[in-house]
Parts: sequence; C-alpha cells; structure tokens
Amino acid sequence: MIYPDAETLIKPFQLTYWVIDRQTQGITHAESVIQPPVRGNCMNWVIGHILMQRDLVLQLLDEAPIWDKSKSDRYRRGSEPVTNAADGLPFDGMMANLALSQERIERGLKAISPDSLTRQGELNGEHDQIGTLIAGLHWHETYHTGQLELLRQFTGKNDKVI
Repeated sequence: MIYPDAETLIKPFQLTYWVIDRQTQGITHAESVIQPPVRGNCMNWVIGHILMQRDLVLQLLDEAPIWDKSKSDRYRRGSEPVTNAADGLPFDGMMANLALSQERIERGLKAISPDSLTRQGELNGEHDQIGTLIAGLHWHETYHTGQLELLRQFTGKNDKVI
C-alpha cells in the first residue's frame, strides 16, 4: 500500500464533508456572516476558505475547479473578513458548491493511479508527492471544520448536532 492511497484519502474527505453538512444545516446566509466575539472569521469565510482549499485538491487531481480566481481570492488566507451579508457569497450556493467539490474529489481520487499519487507535485511552493500534498490539504480542512461547531453556536442555534 502506498500511503496515502486513494481510499485512505477518500474516507477523511467524506467524514469532514459529513461534519460540515451537519454543522451548517439550517444556517441562513445572514447567520453565516455573524462574526465571532473573538478574533476569527465567520462561518461564511470558513466555508469559502474550505472551498478554495478544495479547489487546490481538485487541481492536484486534474479535476475542474469549482470556483474561478475572483471567488477563491475572496477567501484566501489573509483576506479581509466577511463582515456583512453583502460581503460574502450566498451561503446556500456555497453549500451546493461544497457538495459538488465532494463529488469531484471522490471521482478524482477513485480515478487516480497509485503511481500518480507518488508522483512529485508542487503546491504554493511546496514540493512533495501528490498524495502527501492532498493529505496536507485535508488536514487543513479538519482544522477549519472544527471551528464550525462554535460558529454555529454564535448564530444562536444552541444545539448539539454531532
């Protein structure tokens, strides 16, 4: 087995997608832009950032990206926070894009050969095996996925979804 192999990569993406879906259920666009009372970004920015990162995974898998550069740039690391409803992309559209990204990631991972996962790739100046780069991007996704539980509570939902 080559680590990470495609199946080893598919399962974690399925898990974070499931958590994201649960934590965002019932969230409106207006709720998605509520700023936390501490330093950080709102749910709209976090989901946008996850989508931007997923486009990097799709790039490594030779799959079509979900977003164009202007959408991705809005949610890049260091970008300005989304502070109001007009400032962020519509949340329901972002969630539909997330579902599409999940489909494309799974399709790309099912299609990639083990040899291709070990091929050297480059991402933002980092050189490593394609599989390792994808695993690193997923780790980053888990970091932001974990933020969603608190961001959901800041909307006033006051519930436990997982």
